[in-house]
Amino acid sequence: MAKGTSASANRRTDIVSAAIEVFAEIGYYRATTTQVAERASISQPYVYRFFTKESLLVEALEVSWQRIIDAFKRVIGTSSPEQLEIGLIRAYEEIMESHRNEILLQMQAQTIRETPIRDAMRKGMGQVKELVQNAFEQAGLPEAAVKTSDFLARGMLCNVSMAMEMPDLMVKK
Repeated sequence: MAKGTSASANRRTDIVSAAIEVFAEIGYYRATTTQVAERASISQPYVYRFFTKESLLVEALEVSWQRIIDAFKRVIGTSSPEQLEIGLIRAYEEIMESHRNEILLQMQAQTIRETPIRDAMRKGMGQVKELVQNAFEQAGLPEAAVKTSDFLARGMLCNVSMAMEMPDLMVKK
């Protein structure tokens, strides 16, 4: 990779990271690309070199979903059938702690009606659902589809619990 290409890739990552923070803190509709640029310590026209505001949110969502998918794949590759679900829960809890803004961003994006954003959310959730259900099936867990639905619902409740700072909503397994 050429030096300029590497620097551009790094700046692109910096912009996405800044967008995740800004969008999570003040909301997608209230946030501006100027605020994202300031957080990334670059000029606003440089943001537009890579992204529109909408494409920036889509990219940020894709990053957040990929983080979950990668963490779940690591668990699936190393867990026994008996430890699979608890391993996935622990992996998600770690993401919630270390990448809270990404989860808050996903929560906000659930209510955004723009097609590219809804598509990114559907794609991410669909990939997670498929990954978890396939893992449950391959582990021989009974009623894998129901177990997957329950697992995803529990994850959504975890999100609400975290966002509202209401840990009493959750009962630890």
